Amino acid sequence: MNDTIAAISTALGVGAISIIRVSGKDAIQIVNPLFQEKDLQKVLSHTIHYGHIIDQEETIDEVLVSVMRAPKTFTTEDVVEINCHGGITTTNKILEVLLNHGCRLAEPGEFTKRAFLNGRIDLVNAESVMDLIEGKTEKARKVAMHGLEGKTSNRIKELRQQILEVLANIEVNIDYPEYEDIEEMTNEKILPSLKQIEEDLQKIIEESENGQLIKTGIKTVIVGRPNVGKSSILNRLLNEEKAIVTEIEGTTRDAIEGSISLNGILLNIIDTAGIRKTNDVVEKIGVDKSLHLIDQADLVIVVLNNNEPLTSEDQEILQKTKDHPSIVVVNKNDLPQKIDLEALKDRNIIYTNTIDLNGIESLKERIIELFHFDQIEKDDYTYLSNARQISLAKEAKAYLKEVHKGIDQAMPLDMVEIDLKKSWDKLGEIIGETYTEELIDQLFRQFCLGK
Repeated sequence: MNDTIAAISTALGVGAISIIRVSGKDAIQIVNPLFQEKDLQKVLSHTIHYGHIIDQEETIDEVLVSVMRAPKTFTTEDVVEINCHGGITTTNKILEVLLNHGCRLAEPGEFTKRAFLNGRIDLVNAESVMDLIEGKTEKARKVAMHGLEGKTSNRIKELRQQILEVLANIEVNIDYPEYEDIEEMTNEKILPSLKQIEEDLQKIIEESENGQLIKTGIKTVIVGRPNVGKSSILNRLLNEEKAIVTEIEGTTRDAIEGSISLNGILLNIIDTAGIRKTNDVVEKIGVDKSLHLIDQADLVIVVLNNNEPLTSEDQEILQKTKDHPSIVVVNKNDLPQKIDLEALKDRNIIYTNTIDLNGIESLKERIIELFHFDQIEKDDYTYLSNARQISLAKEAKAYLKEVHKGIDQAMPLDMVEIDLKKSWDKLGEIIGETYTEELIDQLFRQFCLGK
């Protein structure tokens, strides 16, 4: 991290302004000779200056240059940001000039990586930066901001501190058993503290798994035989004519996707090809894909025709989805009933048709009930925001259970202490107190260039 990096921090394309960011010990020194109106090495930190970027007597662009001196910057290094006119050609030219004068092109996420390695942010903060960029709903933004502001990290740090206090007392009793005035830390006295820690950690895990819905949304697959109204339901949910609707069976041959926000949660909806036995090669590929998508879905909406008896294909779909989070939509309920509703008595049923919206609103309400949207806190968004963090929290909790088992089996304190330290370490991995180079490289490669 001794070199100076540069990258374009705004999306490439036509726009009013583009920003090229430079960070490193030579940032000001490299930009200074290209900006001839003012000596940037003498200006105050966190100031903006008007001028031009000039390279070999050629004026590249009219710009505003921001100078921010270490350590009060995002990376804790000297940072210069060049605000130029938007557009691919101008932006790339300024970046090219910087690279020719001593900068290195930044890797994806390298600015945030430097912020982490320099102690400016922890791993939860870092991952929240990307969550903030990628968030698609207001609730997703709030979760990311809580992570970025350190509120989520503080919950983990508090648990680590509580474990550390128990460990400290154990160490005192192991190392100095001769001191009578030190409270004896027996297994029975450890247990209440550990029980509270475990309960707090379990609460974080449960809230975070609910919170995952906020970030990633619910992958929802609509399945059923051809011509039962799957595409019509998709169009009604999206409130647009996304899928082609005809009376001809097999019109939908590939998955059609769309998204809506439901109570602040993203519903990622996929309308699949009608499931039936077919000799058509192309249609068969679509049917196989539909069956495969059921296994990947968070929610399956099974569409049946109210005006027809259940067929063998209907029965096959119902059997395949019986252990899946699912809602059965009996469509076309404006037509005479021929379906055997008794066969569906154990299923979660909604009635719809293509004439009015009552059924669609009922479907939305049932989804909200099924995924307990009402239990997702509206004010507390301090969730662990991804699978890595939640997995580590679960591992930490598993080690706490081992501690409990050891206490129940009257194991010596120094044996109990081993699992307690492992739990403490796993919580540390969440915020980056402990990490491997491979993890850091993999994590920040997922970031966009210039961030």
